[in-house]
Amino acid sequence: MTYLSSNQLKQYEDEGFVSPINIFSKDKAKQIRDEIELIEKEMPGELEKSGRYNAHLISPLLDEVTHNPKILNAVESLIGENILVCGTTLFIKNPNEKGFVSYHQDAKYIGLEPLNWVTAWVAITDSNEHNGCMRMWAGSHKDNLKKHDQKFNEGNLLTRGQTVKNVPKDETTPLILTAGQMSLHHPTVVHGSDLNKSDDRRIGFVIQSYIGSNIKQVLGKNGVQIARGKDEYNFHETIGRPKSLMDKKDLKIKKQENDNLQEIFYKGSSKKGTY
Repeated sequence: MTYLSSNQLKQYEDEGFVSPINIFSKDKAKQIRDEIELIEKEMPGELEKSGRYNAHLISPLLDEVTHNPKILNAVESLIGENILVCGTTLFIKNPNEKGFVSYHQDAKYIGLEPLNWVTAWVAITDSNEHNGCMRMWAGSHKDNLKKHDQKFNEGNLLTRGQTVKNVPKDETTPLILTAGQMSLHHPTVVHGSDLNKSDDRRIGFVIQSYIGSNIKQVLGKNGVQIARGKDEYNFHETIGRPKSLMDKKDLKIKKQENDNLQEIFYKGSSKKGTY
């Protein structure tokens, strides 16, 4: 249960990300995939489009990942001992679907200030260049927030199709992960991902994000879970953890959180996307 090493901390400081980090076994990853696919089967549409957010509120296994001590140790190395969970996202790319993620910065539309937070990208299936792994523009986190075009383009898995221009794609770093590994990335590092060209699903479970207790939501409101330490500021409502799969009360909480998230993501936009 190690914390980040000095080399890993230096990578994060210099490049804006650290990867790969071993979290759990491939067998455990398969169990989690099975639970995701059970929800999809039992409740068609529940995890599609904007329903992909906050699945940890209705799935005990995804909740367990979110509170995994190995992940929290790594996160503590970056943001300190008081850690709140401020939402999760499933990034699922099915084979033969035109799903991609344009190059963007997480901090642009998420409303979390100051920037004492980090995003964890956990591979539920292997993630590689063939099936559309994340790619990072190393060092881009050292600049200010960049201008993003709002494209609302077909196949883009982002809310507004937010896109940073002139990203030197041939200089970006692919984050290759096996199922059960994760990467951590900074709120302002520019990143994106390509199409899945394989014959299997590529599933990423993203804790977006782990925030320090000193973080405010300036565009709306988020409920949070206390993952470690204490919340001495109480800027957010606290949400409990699910005890059973697809519980009716938890489904209502997930819907409310996702409605709040839509308000945040589309604040100031005259148009709304499907995510």
